[in-house]
Amino acid sequence: MKIQVLGSGCAKCKKLFELTKQAVAELKLKAEVEYITDVSKIIEMGVMSSPVLAVDGKPALVGFLPSLEKIKEVISGGEKTEDKPHKCSCGGNC
Repeated sequence: MKIQVLGSGCAKCKKLFELTKQAVAELKLKAEVEYITDVSKIIEMGVMSSPVLAVDGKPALVGFLPSLEKIKEVISGGEKTEDKPHKCSCGGNC
């Protein structure tokens, strides 16, 4: 499993990275957690706001700082990204 936190480097993005590392440790997952501040990588992923939590190259949480429990739920497979409402006009096709 590859987990990425993408953001501008702001405090909220850094906090998501720290919480994600904590969630991985608490769940005892064998996962790589990467922090990306390259705007072109964020654009390549097709998201328009940050921070972004991506699992295996797919955005899972976008535009807010979730709780530790929410992060655990998402990275452990408790929530499917297709089930979440999309905030853009693409209808979930981006």
